[in-house]
Amino acid sequence: MRLLTGRWIVAAGLAVGTASGAWAAAVPIDTDEPVRVNTLSGAYLAARIAESDNELDAAIAYYRRALAFDPDNRTVQQSLLLGLISQGRFDEALPFAEKLKEVPEVERFSRLALGVDAIRQGKHGDADYWLKLSLESDLDRLITGLMAAWAKLGDGKGEDALAALDALAGPEWYELFITYHRALIAEQAGEVEAARAAFEAGADNLSAAGAAPETHLRLLEAYAGFLARKGERDAAFAVMDKADAFAPGRLTIQALRGRIEGGRAAPPLVPDPKAGAAEALLNLATALNRSGGESFVRLYLNYALALLPHSDAVLIQLAGVAEQQGDAEGAIAFYEKIPAASPMKRVAELQLGLNLADLKRHDEAISHLKAALAKDEGDMRAYLSLGGVYASQENYRAAADIYERAVARIEKPVRTDWNIFYQRGIAYERLKEWDKAEPNFRTALELFPDQPQVLNYLGYSWVDMNINLDEGLELIQRAVDLRPSDGYIVDSLGWAFYRLGRYEDAVRELERAVGLMPADPILNDHLGDAYWRVGRRLEAGFQWNHALALDPEPDLKAEVEKKIADGLPSRDEEAQARQKAEAELPPNAVPLPEGVDGAKAEAAPEVETVSAGAAVHTVLPGQSLWSIAAEILGDGNRYIELLDLNPALRGDPGRIVPGQRLTLPQPGN
Repeated sequence: MRLLTGRWIVAAGLAVGTASGAWAAAVPIDTDEPVRVNTLSGAYLAARIAESDNELDAAIAYYRRALAFDPDNRTVQQSLLLGLISQGRFDEALPFAEKLKEVPEVERFSRLALGVDAIRQGKHGDADYWLKLSLESDLDRLITGLMAAWAKLGDGKGEDALAALDALAGPEWYELFITYHRALIAEQAGEVEAARAAFEAGADNLSAAGAAPETHLRLLEAYAGFLARKGERDAAFAVMDKADAFAPGRLTIQALRGRIEGGRAAPPLVPDPKAGAAEALLNLATALNRSGGESFVRLYLNYALALLPHSDAVLIQLAGVAEQQGDAEGAIAFYEKIPAASPMKRVAELQLGLNLADLKRHDEAISHLKAALAKDEGDMRAYLSLGGVYASQENYRAAADIYERAVARIEKPVRTDWNIFYQRGIAYERLKEWDKAEPNFRTALELFPDQPQVLNYLGYSWVDMNINLDEGLELIQRAVDLRPSDGYIVDSLGWAFYRLGRYEDAVRELERAVGLMPADPILNDHLGDAYWRVGRRLEAGFQWNHALALDPEPDLKAEVEKKIADGLPSRDEEAQARQKAEAELPPNAVPLPEGVDGAKAEAAPEVETVSAGAAVHTVLPGQSLWSIAAEILGDGNRYIELLDLNPALRGDPGRIVPGQRLTLPQPGN
């Protein structure tokens, strides 16, 4: 089982052509130096490889070199256009947008860039022209339609802007975005009651909120500010309470609440047409930010950043995308740009520290996070961040001490404090101080009874120590039911069966775990052990060799090499080793029951395993069909299977609501 700590505080390409002739290797380059390649194909392929490795500055340099061989090559021009925008080099991209403005296949990017440039210059009539496309998808039509409405408002045509939104036809998922922007534009146009009606409709549309949670929360924040400006404080607080129920602890909502309570003015979230156009791009980018959509998200966020270079909302999203792509340096650069007065500055400082740790700059990370903690010693996120860096260095004593300081400041624990107790439990478990670890895990579960990480960690720890076996297996099974697509948690169930001598059950669950995470050496090693115990020794050898090929940690590598050479010890030898280890178990540990690791494995406690029939998922706030498919089935595109299994959704797949029960595909399908 992999016991992870993780992070806690948040969080258009072209086909490759065929090469001919000599070309330079596409390694990361210093773009201040000339790029030395001798052919168009060489430069282009070098650019494509650099792009696939997310080395966009290198890719841009190679594309520029390719254009030196063929200045009119539209494929290279388009790639350069997209690369420059994705890197935030918007002004450099504009000449290529101008060259490609009449090319239908690329106008969704070129004309959008020209439209953004016109809006930021206040040339709203020009923007309206640039935002007309000859070829458009549903997504393109919504983006250009919203932005064109803002351009009309900027031209002083508020009624025309609202009429354009009314005429914007498309699939039902358009509804939340159009409603939100209708409310914003109506307020700026002086249509107060129209704005109120639109805000109310958007706030009540929880089914759409599940598909675009970030946009729903932005709407609630804007609505609360609108009500505050009208002197309706109680109504504003009620809207913020709704936001807190949907997503507790949102920093911008907390900041707005503080402003209103303090009698200060609540400025509009979206104050003018330029900000409105940026908001449209931000909304669609965050809605697209699902598994595999990072390239488009980054592109649209940088269009928005060209309009609002200091937008904390855009910068924090760009930093998150950089983290998703493993670009800690890029994430740090975005976090550093967030204005000091922003409510997001605090979380940006903490995330910056975590990214320093990702870069193995641990001393800097610790110094940075200590300074952040000193500024606000009541911020639990700061303790979690600093403790996480210590844990990543396996300095669990320092981590435990930090979490002790955090708990000392909690007067009355609430649900959101579960993670402090969980992380303190992990630190003490790693220090082999189980008498201190277990109460923390139990407290975390009291605060958050269905938290799968806690269920998994506590349940497995019990099974591993041969205590509370029935309850431990039940906790692990609950964790699997909550996260059936989490390979680590499924591995826990399989390995628990293995430790109890239920080897056939172990094989079944460990095969599922490896199917979910085939590239993990620990899971493959576990499956090899289970195969050996059921007599499938050739397959065991294969799994161990596969684990070895996946570059395991040194201690695991040594164990696997020994198993490849000698196999596993007999069950009697293994049982003797277990008995020897019992002297180190906690006082409430019990000897292994008869049959475990022996001949009567069937005497081990029973547990209900994942059914071979249909499973059911209860929709949580903020979830969409896509996010459910991505999390539970491992691929967002499998939402089609959810539609097939839930006929009631076929007419309106966007309308899922929290608490709704959905039938899921059978495991393994």
